[in-house]
Parts: sequence; C-alpha cells; structure tokens
Amino acid sequence: MKNFLKANDIAPVNKLVAKGLQHKKDPFVSQHLGKNKTIGLLFFNSSLRTRLSSIRAAENLGAKVWVLDAGKDGWNLEFEHGTVMDGTTAEHLKEAIQVMSSYCDVMGVRAFPKLIDREEDYSEKLFKDILHYSKVPVVSLESATRHPLQSLADLITMKEVFPERQKLKVVLSWAPHPRALPQSVPNSFAEWCNAADWIDLSIAAPIGYELAEEFSTPATTTSDQVAAFENADIIYTKNWSSYSDYGARPHVAGDWIISAEKMALTNNGKFMHCLPVRRNVVVADAVIDSKNSLVIQQAENRIYSAQAVFAELL
Repeated sequence: MKNFLKANDIAPVNKLVAKGLQHKKDPFVSQHLGKNKTIGLLFFNSSLRTRLSSIRAAENLGAKVWVLDAGKDGWNLEFEHGTVMDGTTAEHLKEAIQVMSSYCDVMGVRAFPKLIDREEDYSEKLFKDILHYSKVPVVSLESATRHPLQSLADLITMKEVFPERQKLKVVLSWAPHPRALPQSVPNSFAEWCNAADWIDLSIAAPIGYELAEEFSTPATTTSDQVAAFENADIIYTKNWSSYSDYGARPHVAGDWIISAEKMALTNNGKFMHCLPVRRNVVVADAVIDSKNSLVIQQAENRIYSAQAVFAELL
C-alpha cells in the first residue's frame, strides 16, 4: 500500500507534474480507474479549494466520493492512547479510521497543527496513527507540516505557464498576516521546488521566520525581500509563523506586503498564492488583480494535482 504525504512519495515530482497536465488536457481519459471505486475525504479543519477540487478530481476519474467533517458529522473523537473515555469523546480514532477506510479505496485526510508544541506538530502523530489504522492508501490533504497537493498544483501551474523554460527563478516570500499561521504551505512548496531540477528557489523571510532546514535546504534564504525579487520569474507569497520561536509572530520592521512597486523589480514576474488571501494585507489589489496574477489558475489546477495522485493510487 502506497501513501501520499510528501514529494516523491508515489512518483518523482516531474512525473506527477506531467501527469497533472495530461489530466487537464483530457480530464475524463482515466475514468476506468475509478469505476466501482470510492474516495473518502476526512476533514478535521475547514476547507474550500481542497474539498471541492478533491471531489471534482474523484468524479473526473469516475469514482464515488464521501466527505466527513470530523466533530460535526460524526462522534467526537479521542486521539490519545490508553485514555479512560469517560468525558466528551465518544469514539476512538483507532476504530473510526479502521471503519472509515473500509468504506473507501483511497482516503484523503486534512488536519492542521496546534502551533503550541513544535515537537508534537512536527512528529505528525495524527497522520502516523491514521496510516497505522487505515486499510487503504492515505492522501494528505494538508498536515501539520506539509500541503503536498497544493505544492503539486503550484508546480503544475508554473510548468503550464513556462513550458519551455529550463530554469525558473522562483522566490517564496513571507508576507504579513493578522493571525499566526502554520508553516505547512511554505514547507511543502520549498520541498517540492527543491526536488524539481528546473526551479531555482530563493526564500525571502524576516529574521525569526526562517523555515526548518529540512524543508528549505538547499534553497537560499535572505531577509532582503527587495534584493530577492530582482529578475524573479515567479513570486510565491505566503504568511507563516515562526519555526524557531514556534507559533510566535516576532515583530517585523519594514514593509513586506507584495506591492506593484516590488513586482516591478521582477522579470515581468507572475504572482502566486494558495488562497485564501487577505487583500491589501498580504498583497495589494493592483498585484492580485493584474494580468500577471496566477491565483485562479493555481486554484483550478488543484483539481488536476488531486487527480494525478488519485490516479496513481487507484
């Protein structure tokens, strides 16, 4: 049984990108793969693009789909081992995952970190337990440390826009946000870009916001956002909280919003963001509404990233 939680889990990055582009050209070519199959989607957190794109991807492959919001549609789940369940939880994850996985052929799961204990979040305990109990392949729809379907869609988008380029200069830039957000999207984006031989990645982040080396290496990291933007082909923007001072939001001096003036430093660069995005906090209207904004194309390509992965597992 294969699972999909990170880059290169079920196929090399470049192969999955090509497969996603093939599915976009002919979304229904592989409907035989899903015949008489069911894909289950389990959400521990809210979702828009991940939920809807995964449903569409499964349907494009001819599969049936069930969706369950944990804690809303089912019983309150207990996650700890050896717990005396005399409180508010009515069912243990151990039974729940075994049962749910018996109702599908592939199961997608989405969960977020708590941003309190770095060791706990980065151990991916919940996903490890789910992998242990599941009877079918598990697909990460986002975890505490990664968002692989988003990253695959990002690479599909970049290859679609620049099909002939042998090397792309890509900048992953931190931007402001009023809340503490996880590192899962930037971690994953860096991991996938580093695994692609056609991407030259730089990371621009304020001091105190450096990503974990296991994800950022071998990309270069700089606190000089303006210098990083010079001659870039892609500006990929996301906010994240501190990894070193885990979950905190250290003070940032200066202006890190993505503005038209900063985009003018690039090589007619394209703007990317995974959405949802806080307009005029993370990015100026003039940038996200410009002809160089790829955010809607990215979101559509979430269908074909999920479709490529589901097809491989089916």
